[in-house]
Amino acid sequence: MATESFVELDPGGGFGLANLPWGVFSRISGPDAGIRSIGVALGEHVVDVRRLASAGLLSGPVLSQAGGCLQKGTLNMFMSLGRPAWREARSTLQRLLSKQEGVLRDNASLRNAALLSKDSVQMHLPADVGDYTDFYASREHAFNCGALFRGAGSELQPNWVHLPVGYHGRASSIVVSGTSVRRPWGQVLPQGASTPQMQPCAMLDYELEMACFIGTGNALGEPVRCDDAPGHIFGMVLMNDWSARDIQKWEIVPLGPFNSKNFATQISPWIVTPEALDPFAVDAPRQDPEVLPYLQQADRTTYDVAVATDIVPAGTGRRCRATTTNFKHMYYTWPQMIAHHTLGGCNMRPGDLIASGTISGGAPGKRGCLFEATSAGREPLRLGALPDGQQQPGAMPPPEPAGADAMVATRVYLEDLDEVIMSGWCEGGGAEPVSFGECRGVVLPAREA
Repeated sequence: MATESFVELDPGGGFGLANLPWGVFSRISGPDAGIRSIGVALGEHVVDVRRLASAGLLSGPVLSQAGGCLQKGTLNMFMSLGRPAWREARSTLQRLLSKQEGVLRDNASLRNAALLSKDSVQMHLPADVGDYTDFYASREHAFNCGALFRGAGSELQPNWVHLPVGYHGRASSIVVSGTSVRRPWGQVLPQGASTPQMQPCAMLDYELEMACFIGTGNALGEPVRCDDAPGHIFGMVLMNDWSARDIQKWEIVPLGPFNSKNFATQISPWIVTPEALDPFAVDAPRQDPEVLPYLQQADRTTYDVAVATDIVPAGTGRRCRATTTNFKHMYYTWPQMIAHHTLGGCNMRPGDLIASGTISGGAPGKRGCLFEATSAGREPLRLGALPDGQQQPGAMPPPEPAGADAMVATRVYLEDLDEVIMSGWCEGGGAEPVSFGECRGVVLPAREA
């Protein structure tokens, strides 16, 4: 039920009534400064949903029985209510914010209290993340990494085409966009050495990913069927799975990454809902060989989300394109990841975070991390500046990187004070565009020993 809003909006900005992504914010100043509230994004504004709920404007048949879930400081309770409550809240907000509805439009006091400039708020993690799992669902990424690690002919491990490979990550170090990330220390084995040493990471990398928040959970011992899994998904965010490649290389055998991944995982602040993404649903890639029955879906779709990674090299002030690719190429879908995750009876809870793994394409310029883009550090990546019109926050990702004549810097891995900016965007088919906003973080130098 997207329509025109009484709030002045950029029709191509991606944060119209068709989107209304959920987040948690606090005011920077004033009597309510620091108090966390649930909100939705609308253009250059944040709508204070807590204020609207307190005014009795979100009291439909489902939400009226929900015990003030929209007046909390996190989305967990609201997430737990399931799709009927989520849809009721969305449709009510679309109505209240529409040009045709006067309840909020004509109430200057409430409108001024509930409609805030994005510059006047600080964003927080949208939910308390109890558990976090990272998958490895891009065939292109798995193939590219396998070729670099194992050589031609052994790119994919035998299990990869039969199940979505994943590992349990660290929930406590998940941070929101805008948080600076400290270069980690770790144990590494220097080239040519026989014994390891402790040192700051010299091969710091980003990984361009997306993640989904679990809404309703499942009981311990009760797997989620693939065709039922969409009902458990609250929405999606961008993710930067910061990675320390030199630490990872030494520690990964035999149980997988540990300190190389647990120092920071960063997400964008706004959760885009399945209802906002439905106009951009597309067929998921064909799977060969056929997967086992528990991973088969009656309606195997995914979303056409253009994603990009930009780097602002330290000291340049210029935003440079490093990666442009698309989430629609992921070999495994969210329902398949959830079905596999719960196959043995693992219970999932509201606010749990499931990550896709690095999103890559097969061509240069479409590889979702520096490890791939530089062929494991052997070929420096040339960073070309984006046009001036795409230097500002929230600019839509152009289809391809800028040309070499606009080159600003080269990178093998990230340097201190580099800024990494990830963005996501949906458009086409006559639908109103939908933006994921940005996930950004600056690399801080390692702490002194």
